[in-house]
Amino acid sequence: MSLLDVRGVSLSFGGLKAVSDFSLSLQEGSLTGLIGPNGAGKTTIFNLLTGVYRPDAGEILLGGKRVDGKKPYQIAAAGAARTFQNIRLFGDLTVLDNVRVACHLRARRGMIAAVLRSAGYRNEEASMIARAERLLHLFGLLAHAEAPARSLPYGAQRRLEIARALATEPRLLLLDEPAAGMNPQEKVELRQLIARVRDEFRLTVLLIEHDMGLVMQVCERVAVVDHGVKIAEGAPSEIQRDPKVIEAYLGASPTAEAV
Repeated sequence: MSLLDVRGVSLSFGGLKAVSDFSLSLQEGSLTGLIGPNGAGKTTIFNLLTGVYRPDAGEILLGGKRVDGKKPYQIAAAGAARTFQNIRLFGDLTVLDNVRVACHLRARRGMIAAVLRSAGYRNEEASMIARAERLLHLFGLLAHAEAPARSLPYGAQRRLEIARALATEPRLLLLDEPAAGMNPQEKVELRQLIARVRDEFRLTVLLIEHDMGLVMQVCERVAVVDHGVKIAEGAPSEIQRDPKVIEAYLGASPTAEAV
């Protein structure tokens, strides 16, 4: 069953066509990579999927309901969560509070209950703290729960950002270059973590990543964009052999003769 359907989406900035007639369908529980050269439009596509940008044409459906044109918080409430290419944690908040803030997306108690500190509000807060602690434990961060988020090493900050996204209880998780800046050992751990998160949380995952080793090892399908246009989609082994993909990355046809 399809969870995400992107149908003929386009976006222009002035005279620049950033994304052109882009379509993609993600089955529930799938783990898909979105790759392409620098400036190909990958992050712009993520911004369209999460409501940062409104498409000029086309439609985006999440769970069969249109979400194109909705605000980011509405799309998050519908079940899509993301991380960012540049880490965007609340640096002065504790590690625990970074995750607890995201839990509030699913809070049922309103402002009056918070002001009055009703029993229902206190119980819900305790439940959210417990959920945040479970996520920190899963990501190996519980020992740092009371530390400022900015004090964590880079790789740990990446893990915290994923934990915060999961705290919103998403159905679709969008990871924008999660391996950026990581050393080889951290990338191995990240690959294992992505697969584990998908399976344990029963998520659909869409991954942007420049590390082709990571993409080819963890993703079941890969879509390739170049200059805002999808040029290929298929299994990792198919993508590695696709002439259009090779040309997009190398800048010349793989069959072209050397001059």
